[in-house]
Amino acid sequence: MAVLKSADYKAFVVEIKERIHKAQYDALRAVNKELINLYWDIGKAIVEKQNTLGWGKAVVETLANDLQKEFAGVLGFSSANLWRMRIFYLTYCSNEKLAPLVREISWTKNVIIMQRCKDDIEREFYLRITKRFGWTKDVLINQLETGAFARYMANQTSFDKTIPAKYRHQAKLAVKDEYSFDFLELADEHSEKDLERSLLENVRRFLIEMGGYFTFVGNQHRLEIDGQEFFIDLVLYHRQLRCLVAIELKIGALNPEYAGKMQFYLSALNDIAKLPDENPSIGIILCKNKSRTIVEYALKDTKKPIGVSTYKLTEKLPRELKKYLPSPEEMIERIKCLE
Repeated sequence: MAVLKSADYKAFVVEIKERIHKAQYDALRAVNKELINLYWDIGKAIVEKQNTLGWGKAVVETLANDLQKEFAGVLGFSSANLWRMRIFYLTYCSNEKLAPLVREISWTKNVIIMQRCKDDIEREFYLRITKRFGWTKDVLINQLETGAFARYMANQTSFDKTIPAKYRHQAKLAVKDEYSFDFLELADEHSEKDLERSLLENVRRFLIEMGGYFTFVGNQHRLEIDGQEFFIDLVLYHRQLRCLVAIELKIGALNPEYAGKMQFYLSALNDIAKLPDENPSIGIILCKNKSRTIVEYALKDTKKPIGVSTYKLTEKLPRELKKYLPSPEEMIERIKCLE
């Protein structure tokens, strides 16, 4: 019995469990891929028959009734789903890059992406990122509703050169280009103290707007260095990135000096507050507005992971953000990094 309590045996059990979990995952993945192939083939067959034999819309309703009679109790053969299969095939049949990707995620997630994305570039982003991070349906919907694609393409950070590749894309998704604080009861003219106080009074909604994976650590986080005191406006913790997140609140435009101050804070947090098993801290400078050119220069040579974002107090999303999105060619290059 002593053998069964040994470290070798415990490691052996962990190894076997991991192998079982992998087998279960591989089996589910194989089943999903076969289901997507089936739906693809059905969609293709409907399109081909309509094109060659001139069948109209009625064939879908008739086929659905016949399949449901034959496969009673089997979900997935409603007329609505057959129409989705047809659209699914037409959406991806001529795209050699995306056709293999759709087989890597579930049908439900495919339908969500297909219906909510306006073009193939955006679809590719969500297909790749959903697979890469294993997003659930609810997470995918949340990311679509909060504009993850636009945020990823337009946000301004130093993450490309300061964060290891395996965390880089998750970090980019964690920082929005703009945050909506429409839940705050603040006048257009307000102080940084007013902003901080209001965020603390609405901390639950603040954390939701930040992205859902943040937890609150503290405000006016004190650092003592060589006998001097320094205070970080807000410190959060990101559960997926497993790191502290320092936030500086600014009610005006970005000043390049803020980036240097944030680098100082991050160095101090890493030395004083970061636990041994945590990743290096990241910083977010949250401004009322910013010059994107000044942000680029401010972050150009920084050696710490810093993002610069803006906040708004109204519900309307600024249309101006669209002009900051890269060209389709540049978007394709950025998406390649997700492969």
